[in-house]
Amino acid sequence: MEQREQLGKTLKPHWVWAIAFGSAVGWGAFVLPVDWMSMAGPLGVIIGFCIGAVLMIIIGVSYGFLVKKLPVSGGEFAYAYYGLGRYHAFFCGWFLTLGYMSIVALNASAIALLGKFVLPSVIEQGFMYNIAGWEVYAGEVVIAIISLIIFALINIRGSDLSGFSQFVFCVALLAGLILLTIGMILHPSSSFTNLQPVFKPGVGAISSIIAIVAIAPWAYIGFSNIPQVAEEFDFSPKKSFKLIVIALLCACFAYCIAVLATGVGQSWTNAVNAGSVWGTGTIVQNAYGVWGVILLSFALLMGIFTGLNGFYASTSRLLFAMGRAKVLPKAFGKLHPKYKTPHIGILFTLAVTMFAPFFGREALLWVVDMSSLGVTIAYFYACFVAYRLFKWSDASVEHARGVSIVAPGRKFLSLLGVITSIAFFLLLAVPGSPGFLGTPSWIALLVWVGLGAIFFLSRFKKYRAIPKDELDHYVLGDFVDKKTVPALDPAVATVNADIEELK
Repeated sequence: MEQREQLGKTLKPHWVWAIAFGSAVGWGAFVLPVDWMSMAGPLGVIIGFCIGAVLMIIIGVSYGFLVKKLPVSGGEFAYAYYGLGRYHAFFCGWFLTLGYMSIVALNASAIALLGKFVLPSVIEQGFMYNIAGWEVYAGEVVIAIISLIIFALINIRGSDLSGFSQFVFCVALLAGLILLTIGMILHPSSSFTNLQPVFKPGVGAISSIIAIVAIAPWAYIGFSNIPQVAEEFDFSPKKSFKLIVIALLCACFAYCIAVLATGVGQSWTNAVNAGSVWGTGTIVQNAYGVWGVILLSFALLMGIFTGLNGFYASTSRLLFAMGRAKVLPKAFGKLHPKYKTPHIGILFTLAVTMFAPFFGREALLWVVDMSSLGVTIAYFYACFVAYRLFKWSDASVEHARGVSIVAPGRKFLSLLGVITSIAFFLLLAVPGSPGFLGTPSWIALLVWVGLGAIFFLSRFKKYRAIPKDELDHYVLGDFVDKKTVPALDPAVATVNADIEELK
């Protein structure tokens, strides 16, 4: 049995909060308010995001328990393995990898979008081609690639550097957004009458709200970065649920005030019809001119930086966990000899996402929309595994870990999490639903599924041949007992003794 590489414990609680919050908000709060209002109207967006936050907190109950029980890198990949076996772990990890990588790429493209608005003469140099109505310039490609390289280097240099940087970026983001919102509300030309109609005309309040709720898995995905870095906590994993809740509430607050700041500055229906490259930027520019754009651009940059930094961290940790488990080539499971970071995963993420700017922003959005399905799959696995571990009896106690399980309440909430995850999936996958994915997104999904099938079949024999005890060691480390019982999954010969106790 090979030695198991393990990440150092360097992340402080407020850094972990920043990784979750900053990754959840990212660039979206500053770039997409007009797009969201075109889907649901201002009040529909705000209610939708609030409902989405509540639903994600319900899902977060399962995450909080599992992080406390299994504080290892890999998050949902490790949970799926623990509860359902190695094949489910690969399926979950494959889709989650796509979701994380696409958000890294999209944050890089957001820098190009900002440049097109603020410095078009610099960014729009070297026209290359047009994809789905988006003109791709060499200038924006170069800017996006440079930003990807910078944040790859930051993450390679150490989790303490990336964690501290993330916290600074988040504080600046919140300060800039709050100041901008106050300024827009107090501006003489602003009016709350610009928020009328509060829902999208001709659609109805319920459908408008559901359309926003459907994107909650993508909008709040950042909270799932907490389990990815759990192995690096320098504090008790018991605090993880509190950090999840605080991060989700802060993200909800940021989304809502960003929509409010955009909506009061100009009639949102006029903003939608104007078809600006950056609707929020145009509204702020009309109100405060260049100084308003500078403040907004600063806050947006902080959002982009938090998204890039946070998802570099989570993607590399997921790839590290899968490499350590021999699902991916073992090089992914090695740490940098000096900085002790999963550098191969970081460099691989950089290599893959460097191609993204060449495809244009619209084409990249298709991949991101599709990745929402993958994220909901990961949510489902976490909630389902937690549901299996909880019992309805009040007497259920996890003696091996010393953690009491308030079984009826948490089991019910984990069941709600399972139902919520399925509902999110159906909103995206059922034709006619408000969140149904477009044809390009389905094509992108089929391509990713096909690649996953080819990759899995090519490694199937080696993956299946790894003994259960050895794979337990690689995936779960010291967080699995020696005493085991027969498992439900045919690919797994035994299950942790904790499950036996709960039964």
